Amino acid sequence: RLISEIPQALTAICNSLKDLPSLIELDLSDNAFGGRSADPIVPFLTQNRTFEVLRLNNNGLGPSGGTIIANALLESARLSKEEGKASRLRTVICGRNRLQDDTAPLFANAFAAHGRLVEVKMPQNGIRMDGIAALAVGLANNPNLESLDLQDNCAKGAGTRALAKALASWPVLRSLNLSECLLGGRAGIALAIALSRGSNPKLETLKLQLGELDHRSLSILAKAIHDHGSEITTLELNANR
Repeated sequence: RLISEIPQALTAICNSLKDLPSLIELDLSDNAFGGRSADPIVPFLTQNRTFEVLRLNNNGLGPSGGTIIANALLESARLSKEEGKASRLRTVICGRNRLQDDTAPLFANAFAAHGRLVEVKMPQNGIRMDGIAALAVGLANNPNLESLDLQDNCAKGAGTRALAKALASWPVLRSLNLSECLLGGRAGIALAIALSRGSNPKLETLKLQLGELDHRSLSILAKAIHDHGSEITTLELNANR
């Protein structure tokens, strides 16, 4: 397809879906839209407020496309609130899109505004510490969060500490994937201490590979799992220190 054809095709698809009240999930993953092709999705995101699952994985959105999508999600939440309706959005999958730091606060605002998210996956987006910190603050407004995947971004320091603080806000969290996030030695201790408080008793999957964790944080984590990790079935800690 020519690049010029992509917006036309997306417009045709998304406009045909925006008025369908029974539509639950939209999956447009693994199509090479690019940032310039995000605009045609906006009418669907803002006008169809009954869908629950959005999958935009590996679309090459970049910072420009990510900004458009995040702002549309925020507008959707605003319109629902204006109508006195609770958000129906439960799942957002937006990985491998090179979103970078600039879009993270925008997604954070959207996540906070929706407030009822159950699953968020944003791996491999080039998001660094400040962006991860912003996402943690936004997601802390979603007490029903069950699954969070931020793999292969960089949380080191401030981002890790923000995630540690947010853990208490997710009492039904079942899966946490922070692998390849370079969590850091000292900040890793804060994360382990947060897990040791027992705020996430339903945690089943914990992935902390390639996190620069050392014996200090892992010792605290070991006790946390002993005291509160009876539900854990998957634990990945390889390639730490």
